[in-house]
Amino acid sequence: MPRFSVIVPAYKVQAYLHDCLESVLSQSYEDLELIVVDDCSPDGGAAVIDEFAARDRRVTALHLTRNEGLGPARNAGLAHATGDYVVFLDGDDTLTPGSLRAIADRLKETGSPDVLVYDYARTYWSRQAVRNEFRAHLSEDGPAPFTLDDRPGLLKVLMVVWNKAYRREFIEREGFTFPPGFYEDTPWTYPALMAAESIATLDRVCVHYRQRRQGNILSTTSRRHFDLFDQYDRVFAFLDGRPGLQRWRAVLFRRMTDHFTSVFTARGRLPRGTRTEFFRRARAHYRRYRTPGATPRFSTRLRHAMVRLGAHRTYRSIWLARAVRHRLARRGAELARRTRGALLQLHYRVQLRLPLRKDRAVFSAYWGRGYACNPAALEARVRELAPKVRTAWICAPEHAHTVPAGTRALHPGTAAYWTALARSAYLVNNVNFDRRLVKRPGQVLVQTQHGTPLKHMGLDLQARPAAGRGQDFATLLRNADKWDYVLSANRHSTLVWERVFPAGYRTLEYGYPRNDALLRATSQDVARLRDALGIPRGCTAVLYAPTHRDYASPQPRLLDLERLLRELGPRFVVLVRPHHLFGEVAAPRHPRLIDVSGHPSVEELCLASDALVTDYSSLMFDYANLDRPIVLHAADWEAYEASRGTYFDVRAFPPGAVARTEDELIDIFTSEHWRGSRSAQLRAAFRARFCPYDDGGAAERVVRRVFLGEPEEALPPLRPLGERGPVGVAGARGAAPTPRARTSATTSS
Repeated sequence: MPRFSVIVPAYKVQAYLHDCLESVLSQSYEDLELIVVDDCSPDGGAAVIDEFAARDRRVTALHLTRNEGLGPARNAGLAHATGDYVVFLDGDDTLTPGSLRAIADRLKETGSPDVLVYDYARTYWSRQAVRNEFRAHLSEDGPAPFTLDDRPGLLKVLMVVWNKAYRREFIEREGFTFPPGFYEDTPWTYPALMAAESIATLDRVCVHYRQRRQGNILSTTSRRHFDLFDQYDRVFAFLDGRPGLQRWRAVLFRRMTDHFTSVFTARGRLPRGTRTEFFRRARAHYRRYRTPGATPRFSTRLRHAMVRLGAHRTYRSIWLARAVRHRLARRGAELARRTRGALLQLHYRVQLRLPLRKDRAVFSAYWGRGYACNPAALEARVRELAPKVRTAWICAPEHAHTVPAGTRALHPGTAAYWTALARSAYLVNNVNFDRRLVKRPGQVLVQTQHGTPLKHMGLDLQARPAAGRGQDFATLLRNADKWDYVLSANRHSTLVWERVFPAGYRTLEYGYPRNDALLRATSQDVARLRDALGIPRGCTAVLYAPTHRDYASPQPRLLDLERLLRELGPRFVVLVRPHHLFGEVAAPRHPRLIDVSGHPSVEELCLASDALVTDYSSLMFDYANLDRPIVLHAADWEAYEASRGTYFDVRAFPPGAVARTEDELIDIFTSEHWRGSRSAQLRAAFRARFCPYDDGGAAERVVRRVFLGEPEEALPPLRPLGERGPVGVAGARGAAPTPRARTSATTSS
């Protein structure tokens, strides 16, 4: 028998059904049966179901002779289920990649519980995905499995059937079936959680819950919303038959009353003229099932009192008054925001008339995301070499903890922020400052950039509408006119920057300060970093760092990391570092997969790893300084190149082995080509071309030239490439040494 029976009811979802079924059958965990129930749908859904059944033996197609509704359709699927566990999925929703394997692994970890609750995300037509707001209750901390008494907060998670996996023997033992009507999940999910002798949680988004603009049952105006009363009758009938579960009565009573009020106030659910009747029935149910319990907060007590009294007009008046109050509060907040902004700009204009502070420097990176990249390396070196200069770092409040103790943290949109921009003599950033910045005579602005450009940048994006959408190129040029210095790590970067950001700045070919850490670290530093990240001794750590795609939203997952780890074996771990523009990413679950998306320093991740797997990320140029293996996974090169544009075909001049498919990538590692002599030769040529100035002294050269005013000839000279000895990782963990090719100090552009 299969491990999972996935049951999908389908009614008027022909536009979404293909994606739904494909999301199940394309799972990396293949031990499943897919039971699709055509609920006598009048559209073309039946043909879609039959097509999938004909092509995949794991699919069972059931066609009902009349429309029964979601509950009976699921019951029909249950009657044919043979799997150890039953998973429900609605026909317009999808499973996320790797979710069934994550569920299977968690079931095994927790001893095959009766119910496993997992997370979901609401997905909108805009492709925005929003995680469940109560996901904290799905934490995997603490003992598992457990019972509902141990984690009563699970009742706050959306009470639907499709965010759980149920042991089929448990369903049959308890005799659970779905009733007809709307809200059919209610008399299933509450009893299931209360009756389960063992429950576990999985803190991972496994379902994308589609928020349809039209056609969603719960947004349909219908008297069938009155079915909610019958469903709660069934819930309390279940309790009446289980004396041992009476302790949950007060909780369910409160949940029931909250549910009634939410339906009553929801727009578009109840037909015109039926609200009085609905409220009257809600009052009857309130009185019938009223159970004393914990005292809720005042707003909840007020709602419940209105239901108890049957005061529907008063309730609607209070509800409308609150809506008006909230609307006025929003308008007031907007007015206050604009007034504050105008006052801050007035403050800024006043500060611009005051003298510059020659001993002040302001740094920032990545639009205020925290202490990082080239500006951070420069700031640290300024404090060391120019101690009379007082430094400040601009970042959002949530990133203030990343700023060193000796550096002042400034938050955007404050008076101190605008004062610093107006009066500091030095401004350093790896992106642009606020567009309202007025560059004063005597101010020095250093644009550090944040990587060697493979993809098109600046004015070149005019020909790439997918990547350049929303870009104001006139503003781009005005910002470039404010730059005094631009840093470059190689001649390729110099030629690109000066063409795509044409302005009067001076290019400093000193290398990237952030890469100094890669050249100055010791084997003890590497060992410490690996320990801090939890990399087991003797394991090979692969850093996986994909870049952002302008042509796709949400970002595609082009590599099955769980499969990669299974194929590579127990001596490999993967550090996952997606691009910061990915937003919140649900990392796959695997004991040898380490999510480092929130780690503050990508340089530390590079030092801790044995190899890099990337696609088109500029990180490859920095990582080459370590002279460690780099493997490119160029699965969508044509699409990426067409949408973003690139300055050269990295497949033709790669830093190591190139894989065009997932299978090729696995073969590169299992065959040892990733660290073979050919890969070392490619890396040596790549390093010679793109790492000529990164010798560990870039930050010192910039500080001495810009902050201390030393002449060019007095700066520390570049160390030839052949004399640089980047720290290896073998000494830290006993991994096999990486072959190294002979390198030359000769560079080419």
